[in-house]
Amino acid sequence: MKSQSHPAEPHLGSVASKLNWLRAGVLGANDGIVSTAGIVVGVAAATAERGPILTAGIAGLAAGAVSMALGEYVSVSTQRDTEKALLGKERQELRDDPAAELEELVALYEAKGISAATARTVAEELTEHDAFAAHAEIELGITPGELTNPWQAALSSALSFTVGALLPLIAILLPPTTWRVPVTVISVLIALVITGAVSAGLGGAPKQRAVLRNLIGGGLALMITYGIGHLVGAAVT
Repeated sequence: MKSQSHPAEPHLGSVASKLNWLRAGVLGANDGIVSTAGIVVGVAAATAERGPILTAGIAGLAAGAVSMALGEYVSVSTQRDTEKALLGKERQELRDDPAAELEELVALYEAKGISAATARTVAEELTEHDAFAAHAEIELGITPGELTNPWQAALSSALSFTVGALLPLIAILLPPTTWRVPVTVISVLIALVITGAVSAGLGGAPKQRAVLRNLIGGGLALMITYGIGHLVGAAVT
């Protein structure tokens, strides 16, 4: 039984990590939908010309994707640097005083509710197998070989934002002038229902609350930007 349980742990961790990445991608798409929809609806309220709407939409898409990518790169790079520093310190402590580190590992397992004898057995076996990995995982909550890649995070964020932003951009450009805003609003609200339900499902949260928050937030954003565009357009003309 013991030999079968250990291989399952990395698998479960890997699944959880993939779910987190998927959820982050859905949220990135959600940001792309709302921010780009706000821009194009605002511009559409100010002018019926397709050119300015297209220009503003593409500019908003590009700026948002770059901003998301840069923010994610900086955030993940900072996290990765911190994790590397912690791992380096742990490796040094294992070299300097392995006996004290073993006792620390035993105490950590005891704190989880494992009996003293079992905790010592587990700690000794894990130390013999890979002391560094054992300490990194139980003490720091870090898997040494699975540090997040900042470039991957940046590209993923930019891509998810772009995919989300394309929906309102297409929805505002294809219909006739009088139908542009209604079609865009309806498309965006439907998309927000989907992203809210998916993100809640991936996180194990109630779907109705997530969908309602998405709809209220997205609806407010559209109303505000439409109102601003209408007022600015009227003032300019």
